[in-house]
Amino acid sequence: MTQHAEIVGEVFYREGDGAQIAIRPGPIEVEFTERDATLSWEEGEARGLTAMPLTDYKRYVAEGAIRTQEAPAA
Repeated sequence: MTQHAEIVGEVFYREGDGAQIAIRPGPIEVEFTERDATLSWEEGEARGLTAMPLTDYKRYVAEGAIRTQEAPAA
């Protein structure tokens, strides 16, 4: 199930063991698995994609950094 959401605060992801990278504010699409949320977004002509643990995604939603447009995943 795809959920539409919006980054409205500071949201970060990590590529491997590298430094945290900020996701720019704006619309995103989110796909869920049992453990992960995969976020995708567009930046100009480039597309971004990252998976984060579901607990991190839910924390960002609870903190108000991600605003969902549908009910959160169970």
